[in-house]
Amino acid sequence: MDVKQILSQSGFRFNKQFGQNFLTDKNLLEQIVSDAGVNGGTVLEIGAGAGTLTRELSKCADKVIAYEIDRNLEKVLAITLEDCSNVRVIIGDIMKRNIADVDECCGADYRVVANIPYYLTSPLIMSFVENSANVTSLTLTIQKEVADRLNAIPSTKDYGALTVGVQAVADVTVTRTLSRKLFYPEPNVDSAVVRIDMNRNKYDIPNRKLFRKTVRSAFAMRRKTLVNNLITGFGFNRESAEDTVRQCGLSVGCRGEELSVEQFVALYKAIESNI
Repeated sequence: MDVKQILSQSGFRFNKQFGQNFLTDKNLLEQIVSDAGVNGGTVLEIGAGAGTLTRELSKCADKVIAYEIDRNLEKVLAITLEDCSNVRVIIGDIMKRNIADVDECCGADYRVVANIPYYLTSPLIMSFVENSANVTSLTLTIQKEVADRLNAIPSTKDYGALTVGVQAVADVTVTRTLSRKLFYPEPNVDSAVVRIDMNRNKYDIPNRKLFRKTVRSAFAMRRKTLVNNLITGFGFNRESAEDTVRQCGLSVGCRGEELSVEQFVALYKAIESNI
């Protein structure tokens, strides 16, 4: 199947608004499906594109639900997925759907596998990580820079709120890096495939909302100390902020980027006891 020819014959024009960069190498697509551990069950694909990854997923999954925002790809997908009877294509913007509704549509214990537009990466990841009750893993082809952030360690430039937010409830593995030359059309940056395996009971965090606020406050102004960020984020006076930090065995001069995920959990609990 010559995807480029099908796109051309269908009169398709790439839309920069949707960040469209397709993967067409069959061997690579098979490897991504393998990275995702797809062996039966339901898979949610976000951004079906020309249907190349969708086809490979359909060979290993019991059911594939594929979202595509660009209605102009509907007739392309009708051709490329013509013989894939276990695929359901939904034309629409998944970011406008309630995640609880997506969970209901996909059922229990589904996987997300997707080559997602770069502009959508962080909000999409956090939407599923924070709000989905049923997703078990996300295997995503994303900008390498974001993959580095997801897999970062404390006291590095890539370490931030996204890192802590994901690593607090999931295990992150970068399975492979991809040259920009593997995409059509070629983007301006290299990519990576990252697998996020949900591990919701990894830490004892009953008040997820307060934990998220703690993390975001700590990174709100990276050059400021953790104490100053807590004063701003929670309205503590300086004495209370310093006491809260000391309660966790931390220096009052430390910054948020120095804290491990475990230390963030301890900080959240200290804040919870002081507000």
